[in-house]
Amino acid sequence: MKIGLIRENRTMHDKRVALTPAQCVLVKQQYSGLDIVVQPSEWRAFSDEEYKEVGVELNEDLSNCDLLFGIKQVPVDRLIPNKQYLFFSHTIKKQPENKDLLSAILEKKIQLVDYECLTDAKGNRVLGFGYYAGLVGAYNAFMGYGKKYKLFDLKPAHLCYDKEELKKELRKIHLPNIKIIVTGNGRAANGAVELLGALGVRRITPFEFQQYTFLEATYAQLHSEDYNEAKDESLWNREHFYQKPEQYASTFNKYTKYCDLLIHCSFWNPKAPKLFSKGDMRQPDFRLGVIADVTCDINGSIPSTMKATTIDDKFYGYNPEKQSMQQPFVNKTITVMAVDNLPCELPRDASEAFGKDLMEKVLPSLLTEDKNGLIKRGTITHDGKLMPNFEYLSDYVKGD
Repeated sequence: MKIGLIRENRTMHDKRVALTPAQCVLVKQQYSGLDIVVQPSEWRAFSDEEYKEVGVELNEDLSNCDLLFGIKQVPVDRLIPNKQYLFFSHTIKKQPENKDLLSAILEKKIQLVDYECLTDAKGNRVLGFGYYAGLVGAYNAFMGYGKKYKLFDLKPAHLCYDKEELKKELRKIHLPNIKIIVTGNGRAANGAVELLGALGVRRITPFEFQQYTFLEATYAQLHSEDYNEAKDESLWNREHFYQKPEQYASTFNKYTKYCDLLIHCSFWNPKAPKLFSKGDMRQPDFRLGVIADVTCDINGSIPSTMKATTIDDKFYGYNPEKQSMQQPFVNKTITVMAVDNLPCELPRDASEAFGKDLMEKVLPSLLTEDKNGLIKRGTITHDGKLMPNFEYLSDYVKGD
């Protein structure tokens, strides 16, 4: 058995990798007869030399590998027929930009295992970069706040060597008694909350957020039940909300008159209500000055997220009156951060955490026996066909 680690080519200079050099050594020790080959990369966070030093082979040609691990989508012209691939395909929501990718995968009879679809028996994802998306997203939120109000200037996260250097930058931050909201309770929200803890921001309840003023910066973490209610005024039912989100209305406006900075990490179903509308954002009591949209759903739950921003150009201004994008950090605009590849700003830490989960939670099922059906649940295509759980993508592939 031979594993190939793909160089990231889809997104410009994505520095992440599925297994670090040290993890390659551990995997080879754990599985006898297993070999690992790494495709050379000029921009990967772990250099070619680091892999060479631990005895990992470098080779541009991965055609003799059995398993191919990437992170983001593999360009169509680089797909090798009849192989087993693992990467984030971003196809399960019928994303238009990846239709040709899935079509090519079927045509080339590739077995595609999508990291996003690797779930335990209860449907919980076992792999992801969400934690680092939340951590970096929160950091960028404060970077934007400092720039907008000329309070402090942080080094961009992608110029920090690792998480420890990023956290040292937090010493520059001195906040007034602003109020901050973090939405969600998944990996991304956990990353954002950790950064707020490192910064020493006081946590308060949603009730306190609305009712009291404080002499220090504070934040509240909101879950779905805190800002949604049933249209028929029935009692909150979490399971019903996720099954029938269209039957609920947002009550997020009860927070916007007190909130200065929003770090949005909550998963959003297109059938669910938006947090607030563009009309709401024009109201005199809409207080938000900075929005860090970690989820980055374009024209989704946050109306001002009109485009994705980049690591090199993280912010833009949204003018509520004109409902248009402008330069960031100017008067009468809300500063928006909507970087869609946030974990890439800390690629060494993000790769190490991802590889650890890959080794512990996926490789045993992949390389020995899929006892709990993990790989089966995560497989989208096999032998030129969509797997039963993903047959709903057939019209998407055909372009109907």
